[in-house]
Amino acid sequence: MKQRVFSGARPTGRQHIGNYIGAIENYVKLQEKFDCIYCIVDIHALTTIESTSELQQNIFEMTLDWLAAGIDPKKSIVFVQSHVPEVTELFTYLGMVTPLGWLLRVPTFKEKARMQPENINYGLVGYPVLMAADIVLYKSNVVPVGEDQLPHLEMTREIVRRFNFLFGDTFPEPQAKLTNYPLVLGLDGAQKMGKSYGNHIELAATPEETLAGVKTAVTDPARQRRYDKGHPEICNVFSLHKFFNIDRTQEIEVQCRSAEIGCVDCKKLLADGINHALKDFRARRSALAKDPDHIYDVLADGAQRAQKIASETLHEVKTKMGLVRNA
Repeated sequence: MKQRVFSGARPTGRQHIGNYIGAIENYVKLQEKFDCIYCIVDIHALTTIESTSELQQNIFEMTLDWLAAGIDPKKSIVFVQSHVPEVTELFTYLGMVTPLGWLLRVPTFKEKARMQPENINYGLVGYPVLMAADIVLYKSNVVPVGEDQLPHLEMTREIVRRFNFLFGDTFPEPQAKLTNYPLVLGLDGAQKMGKSYGNHIELAATPEETLAGVKTAVTDPARQRRYDKGHPEICNVFSLHKFFNIDRTQEIEVQCRSAEIGCVDCKKLLADGINHALKDFRARRSALAKDPDHIYDVLADGAQRAQKIASETLHEVKTKMGLVRNA
């Protein structure tokens, strides 16, 4: 049997090129070797958002992007977290065995608490327990993470060890599958690409919108005039050529260093590369968007398949915790 992969992402709506490079592209590749479960974690989103008015649209848009990028619902399970309520029940049970001290030491909790001091809610504190429930409810063996996410996964492993010690071997300890999640800087060249910073380019953007966005990108700060020689190693635009103009990267580097091309030319080449790389994706997305019922059918089918696994796991958990009478 294939090992089972679980990965969840918060519903942020239309995905951008940073999401694609950092995660979605990897999701697609993992399908070939693993039994994959991909979850849109809408309950997690509630710990930080102030309004849910766009939540359903964000889920729809995110699913569109995932499917258009190549996540295949016949190979993988794609669903929305809250559509399988067993996860919140398991969250409660795991919370009973997770020391509060563990949770208060989590770096991301401290960071979020600083960012939203007026909204330090219980869900924010318990976020790692819900994340553990997401993973172990499906008895996942593998979780794709970048190195910066290893401490989060280790918390899940600690919870698993404690539960297994108290109630008997139940969950596998999920292993990290280190992936090359490059930090994709936004168009401002300063912050990680993200919608909240307004420094992103959506995967579904039109060619014209893509060019307009790229034109705003910060380039080589040391290059002030057209005939100044460039420094690709410090240019954020050049870093994106490595993903979207792979075959021309060396040529562009030479032309930049020799001032054969200027920053305006470099941006035009990047926009062309992005538009060419995403042409098929955008065509598939446009076709999928014309049939919203299909998107919702995919999510409903995914939830049904996920719930079958979840109910079996939850019955085992409740039995071992003494919540179900043994026949």
